[in-house]
Amino acid sequence: MPDQNENRSPISIHTLERFPFYLNYLKSLNKENKKNVSASIIANALNYNEVMVRKDLAVLNSGGRPKIGYILEKLITDIETFLGYKNISEAVLVGVGHLGRALLSYKGFENYGLNIVAGFDINDAVIGTSVGEKQILPLHKMKNLCQRMHIHIGIITVPDKNAQDICNNMIDSGIQAIWNFSPVKLTVPDHILVQNENMAVSLAILSKRLAERTLRINS
Repeated sequence: MPDQNENRSPISIHTLERFPFYLNYLKSLNKENKKNVSASIIANALNYNEVMVRKDLAVLNSGGRPKIGYILEKLITDIETFLGYKNISEAVLVGVGHLGRALLSYKGFENYGLNIVAGFDINDAVIGTSVGEKQILPLHKMKNLCQRMHIHIGIITVPDKNAQDICNNMIDSGIQAIWNFSPVKLTVPDHILVQNENMAVSLAILSKRLAERTLRINS
């Protein structure tokens, strides 16, 4: 069966970022036993432009109809499939500090198609323990596990000074996509995907927006 994402034009990152919001809203409606939902209802609920919502949902081929809208259950399934939530991808995490432990303990990742199979560290105090039912292994065992289990996603939660070395180690282990929580711009080959989650940048943006809003209110 061909992948429904094949032969599609690439969508923008902003469009892709909206789909989880659509999904969360639609799932909240599903609890009310609704059968159908329109683009206008979605747009109003999320404070989005209705035309934008229609264009976003058009990539799913979910069959929205005038005056009827979309079949809610089908639209939920189509978005989950589009985002890859139906296909569980396995990942490893390196750096079992406070953030690493929080991610290992989070029970909701599998709802988004991600299963962290193990954590890795160089600290003897944590090696051999478990966090969130995930075993913590010595770093030198990562390559063998990744290659044996064909794992292609790596999560980096180490201090910035160690991030590039861990990144290189992951690539050598066969990792093809890296979720980077360290405040470092990683250097990777062109075929390696990197998603950065820089909390310092996010906080700076949030603080700046707050300051600008406060200035407008007080002016």
